[in-house]
Amino acid sequence: MYTLFGKSPRFCDGINRRNFMRIGAFGASLTLADMLRAREAGNSGTAKSAIMIYLPGGPSHMDMWDLKPQAPVEYRGEFKPIATNVPGVQICEHFPMQAQMFDKLSVVRSLVSVDEHSDSLVMSGYRESTNRVFHHPSFGSVVSKLQGGQGDIPPFVSLRGMSIGTEPGYLGIANRPFTPDGPGLQNLRLASGVDENRNDARKTLLNDFDTIKREIDATGTMRGMDSFNTRAFDMVASGAARRALDLTREEPRVRDRYKGVEQFLTARRLVEAGVGCVTLAYGGWDTHSGNFKTLRNQLPALDRGIANLVQDLHDRGMEKDVVTVCWGEFGRTPKVNGSDGGRDHWSPVMGCMVAGGGLKMGQAIGASSARGEYPMDRKYEVPQVLSSIYQAMGIDPAKTFPDNSGRPMSILDQRDPVSEYF
Repeated sequence: MYTLFGKSPRFCDGINRRNFMRIGAFGASLTLADMLRAREAGNSGTAKSAIMIYLPGGPSHMDMWDLKPQAPVEYRGEFKPIATNVPGVQICEHFPMQAQMFDKLSVVRSLVSVDEHSDSLVMSGYRESTNRVFHHPSFGSVVSKLQGGQGDIPPFVSLRGMSIGTEPGYLGIANRPFTPDGPGLQNLRLASGVDENRNDARKTLLNDFDTIKREIDATGTMRGMDSFNTRAFDMVASGAARRALDLTREEPRVRDRYKGVEQFLTARRLVEAGVGCVTLAYGGWDTHSGNFKTLRNQLPALDRGIANLVQDLHDRGMEKDVVTVCWGEFGRTPKVNGSDGGRDHWSPVMGCMVAGGGLKMGQAIGASSARGEYPMDRKYEVPQVLSSIYQAMGIDPAKTFPDNSGRPMSILDQRDPVSEYF
Protein backbone atom coordinates (compact mmCIF):
# COMPACT_ATOMS: atom_id res chain seq x y z
CA MET A 1 0.00 0.00 0.00
CA TYR A 2 1.37 3.39 -0.97
CA THR A 3 0.50 6.72 0.55
CA LEU A 4 0.77 9.89 -1.52
CA PHE A 5 0.77 13.21 0.30
CA GLY A 6 -0.75 16.08 -1.62
CA LYS A 7 -1.34 19.78 -1.16
CA SER A 8 -1.14 21.11 2.41
CA PRO A 9 -3.43 24.11 2.94
CA ARG A 10 -2.34 26.25 5.87
CA PHE A 11 -4.67 28.18 8.17
CA CYS A 12 -3.87 31.08 10.50
CA ASP A 13 -2.78 28.68 13.27
CA GLY A 14 0.03 27.48 11.02
CA ILE A 15 -1.14 23.87 11.05
CA ASN A 16 -0.96 21.95 7.80
CA ARG A 17 -4.11 20.09 6.77
CA ARG A 18 -2.53 17.27 4.79
CA ASN A 19 -4.56 15.51 2.17
CA PHE A 20 -3.45 12.03 1.30
CA MET A 21 -4.73 9.23 -0.87
CA ARG A 22 -4.18 5.57 -1.43
CA ILE A 23 -2.75 4.63 -4.79
CA GLY A 24 -1.72 1.50 -6.69
CA ALA A 25 -4.49 -0.49 -8.29
CA PHE A 26 -3.83 -3.86 -6.70
CA GLY A 27 -2.48 -2.62 -3.42
CA ALA A 28 -5.72 -0.68 -3.12
CA SER A 29 -7.86 -3.68 -4.01
CA LEU A 30 -6.98 -5.37 -0.72
CA THR A 31 -8.45 -2.38 1.10
CA LEU A 32 -11.45 -2.47 -1.24
CA ALA A 33 -11.95 -6.09 -0.22
CA ASP A 34 -11.97 -5.02 3.45
CA MET A 35 -14.48 -2.33 2.57
CA LEU A 36 -16.74 -4.90 0.90
CA ARG A 37 -16.62 -7.05 4.03
CA ALA A 38 -17.63 -4.06 6.13
CA ARG A 39 -20.55 -3.36 3.83
CA GLU A 40 -21.66 -6.99 4.00
CA ALA A 41 -21.75 -6.77 7.80
CA GLY A 42 -23.82 -3.56 7.86
CA ASN A 43 -27.57 -3.15 7.52
CA SER A 44 -29.38 -2.00 4.40
CA GLY A 45 -30.56 1.37 5.77
CA THR A 46 -32.73 3.50 3.52
CA ALA A 47 -30.41 3.74 0.50
CA LYS A 48 -30.20 7.54 0.82
CA SER A 49 -27.03 9.52 0.21
CA ALA A 50 -25.40 12.62 1.66
CA ILE A 51 -23.19 15.31 0.14
CA MET A 52 -21.13 17.16 2.76
CA ILE A 53 -19.75 20.49 1.48
CA TYR A 54 -17.02 21.82 3.76
CA LEU A 55 -15.87 25.45 3.65
CA PRO A 56 -12.41 25.30 5.26
CA GLY A 57 -11.22 28.16 7.44
CA GLY A 58 -14.53 29.34 8.89
CA PRO A 59 -16.91 31.28 6.57
CA SER A 60 -18.49 34.56 7.68
CA HIS A 61 -22.10 33.97 8.70
CA MET A 62 -22.65 37.76 8.60
CA ASP A 63 -21.87 37.89 4.88
CA MET A 64 -23.70 34.80 3.58
CA TRP A 65 -27.05 33.69 5.01
CA ASP A 66 -27.44 36.03 8.00
CA LEU A 67 -26.87 39.65 6.97
CA LYS A 68 -27.58 42.48 9.41
CA PRO A 69 -28.49 45.54 7.32
CA GLN A 70 -29.69 47.50 10.37
CA ALA A 71 -26.48 46.99 12.36
CA PRO A 72 -23.78 49.69 12.56
CA VAL A 73 -21.54 49.81 9.49
CA GLU A 74 -18.59 48.26 11.31
CA TYR A 75 -20.77 45.18 11.87
CA ARG A 76 -22.92 44.89 8.76
CA GLY A 77 -19.98 45.08 6.37
CA GLU A 78 -20.09 45.81 2.65
CA PHE A 79 -22.70 43.40 1.29
CA LYS A 80 -26.43 43.99 0.92
CA PRO A 81 -29.26 41.52 1.47
CA ILE A 82 -31.63 40.43 -1.29
CA ALA A 83 -35.06 38.84 -1.04
CA THR A 84 -35.49 35.13 -1.67
CA ASN A 85 -38.53 33.39 -3.13
CA VAL A 86 -39.61 32.62 0.45
CA PRO A 87 -41.42 35.64 1.94
CA GLY A 88 -39.50 37.32 4.75
CA VAL A 89 -36.19 35.55 4.14
CA GLN A 90 -33.19 37.48 2.81
CA ILE A 91 -29.65 36.32 2.03
CA CYS A 92 -26.49 37.86 0.57
CA GLU A 93 -26.60 39.70 -2.76
CA HIS A 94 -23.84 37.38 -4.00
CA PHE A 95 -26.21 34.39 -3.64
CA PRO A 96 -28.77 35.30 -6.33
CA MET A 97 -29.21 31.73 -7.59
CA GLN A 98 -29.92 30.39 -4.11
CA ALA A 99 -32.30 33.29 -3.51
CA GLN A 100 -34.38 32.22 -6.53
CA MET A 101 -34.68 28.64 -5.26
CA PHE A 102 -34.74 29.14 -1.50
CA ASP A 103 -37.91 27.10 -1.25
CA LYS A 104 -35.60 24.13 -1.95
CA LEU A 105 -33.12 25.14 0.79
CA SER A 106 -33.01 25.82 4.50
CA VAL A 107 -30.50 27.61 6.71
CA VAL A 108 -29.81 27.54 10.44
CA ARG A 109 -28.74 30.96 11.74
CA SER A 110 -28.34 30.10 15.42
CA LEU A 111 -25.70 27.38 15.42
CA VAL A 112 -23.00 27.24 18.11
CA SER A 113 -19.54 25.83 17.32
CA VAL A 114 -16.02 25.77 18.83
CA ASP A 115 -12.91 27.80 17.99
CA GLU A 116 -10.91 25.05 16.34
CA HIS A 117 -9.50 24.96 12.81
CA SER A 118 -10.68 21.43 12.13
CA ASP A 119 -13.48 19.67 10.29
CA SER A 120 -13.77 17.21 13.17
CA LEU A 121 -16.83 18.77 14.83
CA VAL A 122 -18.91 19.24 11.69
CA MET A 123 -18.04 15.81 10.28
CA SER A 124 -18.18 13.66 13.42
CA GLY A 125 -20.03 15.70 16.06
CA TYR A 126 -16.98 15.85 18.32
CA ARG A 127 -14.22 18.44 18.49
CA GLU A 128 -10.70 17.48 17.43
CA SER A 129 -9.24 17.43 20.95
CA THR A 130 -11.90 14.87 21.94
CA ASN A 131 -11.47 12.83 18.78
CA ARG A 132 -7.74 12.42 19.28
CA VAL A 133 -8.57 10.50 22.46
CA PHE A 134 -11.81 8.68 21.66
CA HIS A 135 -11.57 8.32 17.84
CA HIS A 136 -15.22 8.92 16.99
CA PRO A 137 -15.98 8.07 13.35
CA SER A 138 -16.83 10.58 10.66
CA PHE A 139 -20.34 10.84 9.26
CA GLY A 140 -19.25 9.21 6.00
CA SER A 141 -17.60 6.31 7.82
CA VAL A 142 -20.82 5.60 9.72
CA VAL A 143 -22.73 5.64 6.43
CA SER A 144 -20.11 3.31 4.96
CA LYS A 145 -20.44 0.90 7.89
CA LEU A 146 -24.23 0.79 7.97
CA GLN A 147 -25.42 1.40 4.43
CA GLY A 148 -22.60 1.40 1.95
CA GLY A 149 -23.04 2.27 -1.70
CA GLN A 150 -24.91 0.39 -4.38
CA GLY A 151 -23.34 -2.42 -6.34
CA ASP A 152 -19.57 -2.44 -6.63
CA ILE A 153 -18.89 1.21 -5.89
CA PRO A 154 -17.20 2.72 -2.81
CA PRO A 155 -19.75 3.69 -0.15
CA PHE A 156 -17.78 6.76 1.02
CA VAL A 157 -15.82 9.07 -1.29
CA SER A 158 -13.79 12.10 -0.24
CA LEU A 159 -13.03 14.55 -3.04
CA ARG A 160 -10.78 16.50 -0.68
CA GLY A 161 -8.36 13.83 0.50
CA MET A 162 -8.07 12.75 4.12
CA SER A 163 -8.44 14.74 7.33
CA ILE A 164 -9.45 14.03 10.91
CA GLY A 165 -13.01 14.75 9.82
CA THR A 166 -13.01 11.91 7.29
CA GLU A 167 -11.34 9.29 9.50
CA PRO A 168 -13.28 6.16 10.51
CA GLY A 169 -11.97 6.10 14.10
CA TYR A 170 -12.92 2.91 15.91
CA LEU A 171 -14.98 1.71 12.92
CA GLY A 172 -11.72 0.65 11.31
CA ILE A 173 -9.74 1.36 8.18
CA ALA A 174 -12.24 -0.47 5.97
CA ASN A 175 -14.55 2.51 6.43
CA ARG A 176 -12.08 5.14 5.33
CA PRO A 177 -13.19 7.05 2.23
CA PHE A 178 -11.92 6.34 -1.22
CA THR A 179 -9.97 9.44 -2.32
CA PRO A 180 -9.91 9.65 -6.12
CA ASP A 181 -7.95 12.90 -6.49
CA GLY A 182 -4.95 12.90 -8.82
CA PRO A 183 -3.02 9.61 -8.87
CA GLY A 184 -5.61 8.08 -6.55
CA LEU A 185 -7.80 7.66 -9.61
CA GLN A 186 -5.47 4.80 -10.50
CA ASN A 187 -7.29 2.82 -7.79
CA LEU A 188 -10.04 2.37 -10.37
CA ARG A 189 -7.85 1.40 -13.32
CA LEU A 190 -5.81 -1.64 -14.15
CA ALA A 191 -2.17 -0.98 -13.32
CA SER A 192 -0.14 0.38 -16.24
CA GLY A 193 0.74 -2.41 -18.63
CA VAL A 194 -1.57 -4.92 -16.94
CA ASP A 195 -3.85 -6.56 -19.47
CA GLU A 196 -6.62 -8.99 -18.66
CA ASN A 197 -4.31 -12.01 -18.79
CA ARG A 198 -1.86 -10.44 -16.33
CA ASN A 199 -4.79 -9.37 -14.20
CA ASP A 200 -5.93 -13.01 -14.05
CA ALA A 201 -2.38 -14.01 -13.12
CA ARG A 202 -2.41 -11.56 -10.23
CA LYS A 203 -5.70 -13.02 -9.07
CA THR A 204 -4.05 -16.45 -9.09
CA LEU A 205 -1.10 -15.10 -7.09
CA LEU A 206 -3.45 -13.65 -4.50
CA ASN A 207 -5.28 -16.95 -4.31
CA ASP A 208 -1.96 -18.68 -3.67
CA PHE A 209 -1.32 -16.40 -0.71
CA ASP A 210 -4.82 -17.11 0.53
CA THR A 211 -4.22 -20.85 0.28
CA ILE A 212 -1.08 -20.54 2.41
CA LYS A 213 -2.95 -18.48 4.98
CA ARG A 214 -5.78 -21.01 5.12
CA GLU A 215 -3.31 -23.83 5.68
CA ILE A 216 -1.74 -21.87 8.54
CA ASP A 217 -5.07 -20.85 10.04
CA ALA A 218 -6.40 -24.03 11.57
CA THR A 219 -9.51 -22.26 12.80
CA GLY A 220 -10.74 -21.67 9.27
CA THR A 221 -11.24 -17.94 9.74
CA MET A 222 -9.62 -17.24 6.36
CA ARG A 223 -12.34 -19.13 4.56
CA GLY A 224 -14.85 -17.01 2.71
CA MET A 225 -12.37 -14.26 1.84
CA ASP A 226 -12.14 -15.21 -1.82
CA SER A 227 -15.51 -13.74 -2.80
CA PHE A 228 -14.62 -10.36 -1.30
CA ASN A 229 -11.24 -10.26 -3.02
CA THR A 230 -12.88 -11.22 -6.29
CA ARG A 231 -15.40 -8.41 -5.97
CA ALA A 232 -12.60 -5.97 -5.17
CA PHE A 233 -10.76 -6.94 -8.35
CA ASP A 234 -13.99 -6.68 -10.32
CA MET A 235 -14.59 -3.18 -8.91
CA VAL A 236 -11.22 -2.07 -10.28
CA ALA A 237 -11.84 -3.69 -13.64
CA SER A 238 -15.51 -2.79 -14.12
CA GLY A 239 -15.00 0.97 -14.02
CA ALA A 240 -18.37 1.93 -12.45
CA ALA A 241 -16.79 4.45 -10.10
CA ARG A 242 -14.32 5.58 -12.75
CA ARG A 243 -17.19 6.35 -15.11
CA ALA A 244 -18.90 8.41 -12.40
CA LEU A 245 -15.69 10.42 -11.97
CA ASP A 246 -15.33 11.03 -15.71
CA LEU A 247 -16.96 14.43 -16.31
CA THR A 248 -16.44 14.19 -20.06
CA ARG A 249 -19.47 11.90 -20.06
CA GLU A 250 -21.64 14.94 -19.23
CA GLU A 251 -22.97 17.15 -22.01
CA PRO A 252 -20.85 20.26 -22.68
CA ARG A 253 -23.66 22.60 -21.60
CA VAL A 254 -23.80 20.84 -18.22
CA ARG A 255 -20.03 21.05 -17.77
CA ASP A 256 -20.22 24.76 -18.62
CA ARG A 257 -22.71 25.32 -15.78
CA TYR A 258 -20.23 23.79 -13.33
CA LYS A 259 -17.10 25.43 -14.71
CA GLY A 260 -14.82 26.27 -11.80
CA VAL A 261 -16.91 24.21 -9.35
CA GLU A 262 -16.54 20.80 -10.97
CA GLN A 263 -16.45 19.00 -7.61
CA PHE A 264 -20.15 19.72 -7.20
CA LEU A 265 -20.86 17.97 -10.50
CA THR A 266 -18.62 15.06 -9.53
CA ALA A 267 -20.49 14.75 -6.24
CA ARG A 268 -23.81 14.61 -8.06
CA ARG A 269 -22.54 11.91 -10.42
CA LEU A 270 -21.19 9.86 -7.52
CA VAL A 271 -24.47 9.81 -5.58
CA GLU A 272 -26.26 8.96 -8.83
CA ALA A 273 -23.90 5.99 -9.12
CA GLY A 274 -24.79 4.85 -5.60
CA VAL A 275 -22.14 6.33 -3.30
CA GLY A 276 -23.56 6.69 0.22
CA CYS A 277 -21.61 9.77 1.24
CA VAL A 278 -19.51 12.26 -0.72
CA THR A 279 -17.54 15.02 0.97
CA LEU A 280 -15.90 17.93 -0.82
CA ALA A 281 -14.28 21.24 0.09
CA TYR A 282 -14.47 24.58 -1.65
CA GLY A 283 -12.44 27.77 -1.21
CA GLY A 284 -10.51 29.22 1.71
CA TRP A 285 -12.49 31.16 4.33
CA ASP A 286 -9.95 32.15 6.99
CA THR A 287 -10.45 35.84 6.22
CA HIS A 288 -8.62 37.71 8.99
CA SER A 289 -7.89 40.31 6.31
CA GLY A 290 -9.51 41.10 2.99
CA ASN A 291 -12.76 39.41 3.99
CA PHE A 292 -14.95 41.23 1.49
CA LYS A 293 -12.43 41.02 -1.36
CA THR A 294 -12.14 37.26 -0.86
CA LEU A 295 -15.87 36.70 -0.58
CA ARG A 296 -16.64 38.76 -3.69
CA ASN A 297 -14.63 36.17 -5.59
CA GLN A 298 -15.78 33.04 -3.78
CA LEU A 299 -19.46 33.58 -2.98
CA PRO A 300 -20.73 33.72 -6.60
CA ALA A 301 -18.94 30.47 -7.45
CA LEU A 302 -20.22 28.77 -4.29
CA ASP A 303 -23.70 30.03 -5.14
CA ARG A 304 -23.48 28.49 -8.60
CA GLY A 305 -22.15 25.18 -7.25
CA ILE A 306 -24.90 24.80 -4.65
CA ALA A 307 -27.72 25.96 -6.93
CA ASN A 308 -26.74 23.74 -9.86
CA LEU A 309 -26.28 20.71 -7.60
CA VAL A 310 -29.60 21.12 -5.80
CA GLN A 311 -31.52 21.86 -9.00
CA ASP A 312 -29.98 18.85 -10.77
CA LEU A 313 -31.02 16.60 -7.90
CA HIS A 314 -34.59 17.95 -8.16
CA ASP A 315 -34.64 17.54 -11.93
CA ARG A 316 -33.61 13.90 -11.51
CA GLY A 317 -36.20 13.21 -8.82
CA MET A 318 -33.46 12.69 -6.21
CA GLU A 319 -34.24 15.58 -3.88
CA LYS A 320 -35.63 13.29 -1.17
CA ASP A 321 -32.94 10.66 -1.62
CA VAL A 322 -29.95 12.99 -1.22
CA VAL A 323 -29.34 15.38 1.67
CA THR A 324 -26.79 18.18 1.12
CA VAL A 325 -25.07 20.10 3.91
CA CYS A 326 -22.82 23.16 3.52
CA TRP A 327 -20.88 24.71 6.42
CA GLY A 328 -17.47 25.51 7.87
CA GLU A 329 -15.95 25.04 11.31
CA PHE A 330 -17.16 28.34 12.86
CA GLY A 331 -18.34 31.85 11.94
CA ARG A 332 -16.43 35.15 11.82
CA THR A 333 -16.42 38.10 14.20
CA PRO A 334 -19.51 40.28 13.75
CA LYS A 335 -17.38 43.41 14.08
CA VAL A 336 -14.97 44.00 11.18
CA ASN A 337 -11.39 44.25 12.44
CA GLY A 338 -9.18 47.26 11.68
CA SER A 339 -6.32 45.49 9.91
CA ASP A 340 -7.66 45.13 6.38
CA GLY A 341 -11.41 44.73 6.42
CA GLY A 342 -11.18 41.26 7.90
CA ARG A 343 -13.22 39.22 10.32
CA ASP A 344 -11.63 36.92 12.91
CA HIS A 345 -12.73 33.59 14.42
CA TRP A 346 -16.17 33.52 16.03
CA SER A 347 -17.56 30.30 17.49
CA PRO A 348 -20.55 31.67 19.52
CA VAL A 349 -22.71 31.59 16.38
CA MET A 350 -22.41 30.40 12.79
CA GLY A 351 -24.70 29.28 9.99
CA CYS A 352 -25.22 26.25 7.77
CA MET A 353 -27.26 25.37 4.71
CA VAL A 354 -29.15 22.09 4.29
CA ALA A 355 -31.11 20.84 1.28
CA GLY A 356 -33.14 17.76 0.45
CA GLY A 357 -33.27 14.44 2.26
CA GLY A 358 -37.01 14.70 2.84
CA LEU A 359 -36.44 17.46 5.40
CA LYS A 360 -38.62 20.56 5.55
CA MET A 361 -37.20 23.21 3.22
CA GLY A 362 -37.92 26.88 2.52
CA GLN A 363 -37.10 28.18 5.98
CA ALA A 364 -34.54 30.12 7.98
CA ILE A 365 -34.25 28.40 11.36
CA GLY A 366 -33.36 30.40 14.45
CA ALA A 367 -31.98 33.91 14.69
CA SER A 368 -28.82 35.58 15.87
CA SER A 369 -28.70 38.85 17.77
CA ALA A 370 -29.08 42.23 16.05
CA ARG A 371 -25.31 42.40 15.51
CA GLY A 372 -24.84 38.69 14.79
CA GLU A 373 -22.99 38.05 18.04
CA TYR A 374 -24.87 35.12 19.59
CA PRO A 375 -28.04 33.04 19.14
CA MET A 376 -31.23 34.90 19.99
CA ASP A 377 -33.75 32.19 19.20
CA ARG A 378 -33.68 28.42 18.63
CA LYS A 379 -30.08 27.88 19.73
CA TYR A 380 -28.67 24.68 18.25
CA GLU A 381 -25.31 22.91 18.35
CA VAL A 382 -23.48 21.16 15.53
CA PRO A 383 -24.22 17.57 16.68
CA GLN A 384 -27.94 18.36 16.53
CA VAL A 385 -27.67 19.13 12.82
CA LEU A 386 -25.72 15.90 12.30
CA SER A 387 -28.34 14.02 14.30
CA SER A 388 -31.01 15.40 11.96
CA ILE A 389 -29.01 14.33 8.90
CA TYR A 390 -28.46 10.85 10.33
CA GLN A 391 -32.20 10.52 10.91
CA ALA A 392 -32.91 11.69 7.36
CA MET A 393 -30.58 8.88 6.25
CA GLY A 394 -32.49 6.33 8.32
CA ILE A 395 -29.64 5.99 10.83
CA ASP A 396 -30.32 6.08 14.57
CA PRO A 397 -27.71 8.43 16.13
CA ALA A 398 -28.08 6.46 19.38
CA LYS A 399 -26.78 3.31 17.72
CA THR A 400 -23.64 1.98 19.38
CA PHE A 401 -20.47 0.38 18.06
CA PRO A 402 -17.63 -1.12 20.11
CA ASP A 403 -14.64 1.20 20.36
CA ASN A 404 -11.03 0.02 20.29
CA SER A 405 -11.40 -1.22 23.87
CA GLY A 406 -14.69 -3.01 23.23
CA ARG A 407 -16.84 -0.42 25.01
CA PRO A 408 -20.18 0.45 23.32
CA MET A 409 -20.03 4.01 21.95
CA SER A 410 -23.01 5.90 20.56
CA ILE A 411 -22.68 7.60 17.18
CA LEU A 412 -23.56 10.89 18.88
CA ASP A 413 -23.87 11.86 22.53
CA GLN A 414 -26.03 14.89 21.73
CA ARG A 415 -28.89 13.48 19.68
CA ASP A 416 -31.78 15.97 19.88
CA PRO A 417 -32.46 16.94 16.24
CA VAL A 418 -33.29 20.30 14.76
CA SER A 419 -37.04 19.98 15.20
CA GLU A 420 -37.91 22.40 12.37
CA TYR A 421 -36.50 19.98 9.80
CA PHE A 422 -39.23 17.47 10.64
